[in-house]
Amino acid sequence: MKAAVFREYNQDPTKVVKIEDIDVPKIKANEVLIKVESASYNYNDLWAIWGDPVKTPLPHISGSDVAGTVVEIGADVSKFKVGDRVVSHSNMSCRICEQCTAGKEYDCKDRNIWGFQTGPLWGGFAQYTHLPEVNVAKIPENVSFEDAAALSMVGMTAWHMLVGRARIIPGQTVLIMGGTSGVGMMGIQIAKLYNCNVIATAGNQQKMDKCLELGADNVVNHREPDWYKKVREITKKEGVDVVFEHIGKNVFPQEVSLLKMGGTLVATGATTGYDSTLDLRYLFFKGTNLLGSTQGTKAELEQVIYWTSKNKIKPLIATTLPFSNMVEGHVMMAGAEQIGKILTTPQKL
Repeated sequence: MKAAVFREYNQDPTKVVKIEDIDVPKIKANEVLIKVESASYNYNDLWAIWGDPVKTPLPHISGSDVAGTVVEIGADVSKFKVGDRVVSHSNMSCRICEQCTAGKEYDCKDRNIWGFQTGPLWGGFAQYTHLPEVNVAKIPENVSFEDAAALSMVGMTAWHMLVGRARIIPGQTVLIMGGTSGVGMMGIQIAKLYNCNVIATAGNQQKMDKCLELGADNVVNHREPDWYKKVREITKKEGVDVVFEHIGKNVFPQEVSLLKMGGTLVATGATTGYDSTLDLRYLFFKGTNLLGSTQGTKAELEQVIYWTSKNKIKPLIATTLPFSNMVEGHVMMAGAEQIGKILTTPQKL
């Protein structure tokens, strides 16, 4: 089969990611073999190629989001059959520790992100891949492979941030940072599904317009120095109930200052850097809740799939690349100028 493989780390993906012929994987008794119809890019694919901040196993196949068809099942598989349409659940946990058995598989100390920390040669950018049956979810016929691949990680992550961690309720004002990013586009739609008032941010006018199309009630440009003052004006100086954060140090202090008394900031990732500052007076005087969040549960993924099947959530897809030119997607991810998710089609060279 064809797979996108890199055998060394490099800041330039075009120098190391190559389409190679490798063997179709042999599955274990608890696994399914999937013919990959669509695969989606995430920022962790770049981290894997760079070898920073985590040294991934080499040789490596990246890709944490795939959708396709089950073509083989292991002897112990009971919930899936050949021909099922499925999508990956990339949070791989032990399933037996205290956190896992409490329903918090995202807090498992032995958790790995499939396609990022797994390997060697175990990820989604390939014509066939394999996963334990607990790490795949069925997708209904009216959800395309492309949509399923585009939403699997970012949809689950955004749902977990807003519903699982921040516990949003109707009527709240929610600030979605980076509204046209993968998690941002999901965050806007999930918050509107809960009848929240949504203020989104984006880095240029085209992206700002797209946020409004997704359902945001207001939008500001977070690259303008006074962006947070505009948010304060929109809220008539009241501030916001929830901040949906993944940008990092460039905006973190201002985000915290925008929270109402008892407000919540929920964060996943930090694309502009990790070493931020915090005025501690906002933390203790305003009773601020600062929450970390990463990945989510399979049940949360299935919630996103359900609402997608009801046409209440729709992922933005920027482009779909042929597999022979899939490394272009890594370059696009690094530039961060696209609106929506980047996909590749391993069955189409």
